[in-house]
Amino acid sequence: MSFDGASTPGPIDGRPDPVTGAQPGHANGSNNGAGQHTGAVVAAPTYLTHRLRLNPNSDHRPDNYEDLELDFSPLVFSSLERYLPPNLLLQTRDVKVNYMREILVRYYPESDRIRFQKHREYRQKIISNYQRLHRDLYTMHAANFFVPSFLRAINENTEQGFRNIMSEPSPGIFTFEMLQPRFCEMLLAEVENFEKWVHETKFRIMRPNTMNKYGAVLDDFGMETMLDKLMEDFIRPLSKVFFAEVGGSTLDAHHGFVLEYGMDRDVDLGFHVDDSEVTLNVCLGKQFSGGELFFRGVRCEKHVNTETQSEEIFDYSHVPGRAVLHRGRHRHGARATTSGNRINLLLWCRSSVFRELRKYQKDFSSWCAECQREKKERQRQSVAATKLVIL
Repeated sequence: MSFDGASTPGPIDGRPDPVTGAQPGHANGSNNGAGQHTGAVVAAPTYLTHRLRLNPNSDHRPDNYEDLELDFSPLVFSSLERYLPPNLLLQTRDVKVNYMREILVRYYPESDRIRFQKHREYRQKIISNYQRLHRDLYTMHAANFFVPSFLRAINENTEQGFRNIMSEPSPGIFTFEMLQPRFCEMLLAEVENFEKWVHETKFRIMRPNTMNKYGAVLDDFGMETMLDKLMEDFIRPLSKVFFAEVGGSTLDAHHGFVLEYGMDRDVDLGFHVDDSEVTLNVCLGKQFSGGELFFRGVRCEKHVNTETQSEEIFDYSHVPGRAVLHRGRHRHGARATTSGNRINLLLWCRSSVFRELRKYQKDFSSWCAECQREKKERQRQSVAATKLVIL
């Protein structure tokens, strides 16, 4: 079985990753000093004077870094702040950001930093020249974006509240009503306006991934902050409950985009896994036939090409405004859109903490179906061997 776009050590989409490659876990235990400040003058903490916490302070509410001109994603700083030692948490934001930046620069390869800076300049050039059609889309207006049932569940923030609005037609795949029709219409119009600007100015844009020739990256023309809020305030609470074993509670970065399918667009999408821990997929419209998603089981990198079991087969038909939430490692594809045009909003949600921990993990039986089967088979063989010895 062949997988187009199967996961690799780096991003599978071939784009400059808007998230830094630096992980909080890199710095755990890497410092070589933990000095005590004495005297009337207290020196600003530096990388060499403190150790990061091995485990995050989950009760701490980090500062917001979105208003700063930083060479790393603001959410990376917010995520890393939870690992700062207690005495650093009492420092000013400037002190904390300098301390964390020193760690990130130390562990983030220069070549990747250069790539990140070039992508940042590319994005700024678009934002400076593109004239927005619906400005309300660029900041989070939850009451105008989401259906009431979804908002009530998020405000309640309990597993039962989430399950009350969700269906789980196949293990690990959740569907629910999410977006209001008016929001879908506005976002479709904004994307069309952006595509028109691209065509008229002949501006060369980067597509969402290597498998799609059509579609647009929403982050690249100004929606990064709004999508950050979508991930942090609305998707992370769900993922914390349903996808904790793949970093659902520590999502700190995203890649947001729309994909366009139809006879004059991409027709289908090959079998693949996403470069994400958790994927949100919402159909925006328009009128279309076909285009069903087909899922074929969750796999780690080691088992991504293994056979599909009968219980893992599931097909899903898109409905405008209705969301599908699943693990990024849940193998899937899209069948041909046979008529009309289908446009989907996708948000790949990522956890830098989980990605760092995964580097040192060998057993993924907590979420990889094939690892689970291998583990059960080893246990069966062990029990059989013990019985044979006893008999």
